[in-house]
Parts: sequence; C-alpha cells; structure tokens
Amino acid sequence: MYLSHLTLNNFKNIAELSIDFSPKINCFLGDNGMGKSNLLDAIHYLSFCRSFTGMTDMQLIRQGEDFTTAAARYMRRDTPEQLTLGITRGKRKCLKRGGKEYVKLSQHIGAFPAVMVAPRDIDLIQGPAEERRRWMDMVISQSDARYLDALIRYNSGLEQRNRLLRANIVDHTLYDAIENAMEAPARYIHRTRAEWINRLQTIFTRYYSAIAGSEADNITLRYIGALDASADGSLKSLLDRDRRHDEIVKYTSVGPHRDDVEMLLHSLPMRKAASQGQCKTFTVALRLAQYDFLHQATSIKPLLLLDDIFDKLDSNRVESIMNIVTGDEFGQIFVTDTNRDHLDSIMSHTGGDYRMWTVSHGSFTPTHSHPESE
Repeated sequence: MYLSHLTLNNFKNIAELSIDFSPKINCFLGDNGMGKSNLLDAIHYLSFCRSFTGMTDMQLIRQGEDFTTAAARYMRRDTPEQLTLGITRGKRKCLKRGGKEYVKLSQHIGAFPAVMVAPRDIDLIQGPAEERRRWMDMVISQSDARYLDALIRYNSGLEQRNRLLRANIVDHTLYDAIENAMEAPARYIHRTRAEWINRLQTIFTRYYSAIAGSEADNITLRYIGALDASADGSLKSLLDRDRRHDEIVKYTSVGPHRDDVEMLLHSLPMRKAASQGQCKTFTVALRLAQYDFLHQATSIKPLLLLDDIFDKLDSNRVESIMNIVTGDEFGQIFVTDTNRDHLDSIMSHTGGDYRMWTVSHGSFTPTHSHPESE
C-alpha cells in the first residue's frame, strides 16, 4: 500500500497543500516547528481518526479558521482508494472512503495501516502504564476487529460500573449485570494481549540486535495482566474481591484497563537502567517490530512515518536503521529531519524512487527527486 497524493486545507500550520508522493521514500527537511511533523500527523490521522500528538480535533484546525479538510489517494492491494476528511468547529468529523461516510469510525481502523516513529515514543518507556496499554490497543486493533469490539464493549461496561460507584449505588444486582457483560471481552483482551506480546518479543529482539549490532543488550517485554491475579482466570472474581474497596475510592481498581507491559534491560526496568541511546534504540526497534507484525497480520505493508528519529543515536545505529527501512521488507516511507546529511544518507541507500522537500512555515518546496523510471 502507498499514499500517492494528499491535499490539505487549514491543518495546523499548513494553510494549503497539494502534494504527490514517491511510492518509496519521501524526505522532509526543515527547522523545528515549520510543519514537517504536521504533515506526518495528517497522514497518521487518516489511518487512525486521531492525532498522534493527542491534540483534539478542534486543535487541528488552523488558527483563525473554522474547518480543516484532507483528501488522500492510495493504492491499496493494487486498487485505487480515496479518503476524505472534514472537521468543522461545532460539528462532528466526517470521514469518507470512496465517497461513502463511515457509520462507525471504528470500522476504518486497520484498513490503512501506518506506523509512526517519533521522539515522544520515549513515553512508552518512561510514561505511565496508560501509554503502553494505548500502544497495545492501537496495534492489535489494526489486525483484529474482534479485539477492537471487545475493547469497546469492555470500556462501555467499565464506564457503567464507574458511574454506579460514583453515585454510591450498592445494588449488587446492577453490578452483577454489568460485570457479567464485561467478563467475555475482558478474557479476550487479556488472552490476545498476552499472545501478542509473546509473538512481538521475537520480532523485537531481532530488530534491536540488528540496530545495536555487537552492542546488543538483553532486552525483554513482559505482559502484566490483571487477570493473572485471578485464581480462576475470571474478571468477576477480582471485581467481587475488590468491590468494597472500589466503593470507597469510587472507581474500578482492577481489570484489563490496569494492565501494563514491563520493558526490561538485563532484567532491570528500562526507565531506570538504560542510557538515552539505549532507550532510543529500544523504541525504534519496538516500532519496527510493530511494522513487521502488522505486515504479517494484514498482508499489507503499512506506511512508515519516521519523525526526527535520529537524535541521540550514534552514526553506526543510524546506518543500521537506514539499511533496515530501505530494504524490501518495508514499503512507503515518510521521514523528517533537520539534518540534510541524514536524509542524504537515506537516499544513498536506495536506487529507486525518492523525493525531498524543504519545509518552512507550512510551505513545502520540492528540492530533489529521483523517479524510478529515470
């Protein structure tokens, strides 16, 4: 799959843009704050219906304007596809595929897979468990519609239960009805997350070793699932056990919404034991493993969005990443940087189609291209 053309209006600092992409490598050079990452975020939004940065829909609209639009043309499974997005202040967003609006935006997740690698990935190591759960959910949902449905049903039940707790309701019949409905999705979420982490560990270790080379470390991903603490593997037994406590604190304190992933270096937490370079290598390898998993699971090569990823990496590791992402296992790549040398290095690794733009104050100027036909 690749993105052939994108049109943007009033997206963040990009007033107007119409751009044709290389099916292989697209490089964007410019200072920080000029709009490079905003372009990648627009591409990310078209895959996930939300900003990678966590900004609200209204915050994506250019200052002083009332709406933002995006129109994108893809080649997916050898078939042309078109997505159009509209966000207007005071109204709900509208996403259309082939001119037909989605009834539920969740139906879109996974159809146009993408993987974003960015500086804020450090939050996967240093941030709260919520960051790692969000990461698991985002990746698994792109390849497993049943998982996404289980997640929606579980979260709906969780919110209902929390409303009862906040309202000081102690009718156990109501709790039982909600908790019984949460049981099946909770078990599926737990089982799927555990299986996914085990599968990802092997892929992740391979990429980490390929980047770190002879300096490869002993790195581990370990799933910490709430249901592991249940004697019978059920959510209900945990909720029954903790109900009195939950009534006091007024929220549900146990369940898959409290799961975590331990990220370890030589059996020690990465956030305490790892250097900046090791953390950066860890997160890049994690995202490349995510890419590999999605490719295997969907038979589609996702878009790979590399946003200013080379900071804090030595030249050998940068070289290793370049060798990996320009290989045949990867498809279309979008990469931003403030350093022309990094981008030249990327392009030197491919004899195929690539294009480069300089970016300044939301404007994109073509500076170099090498069509595959040349």
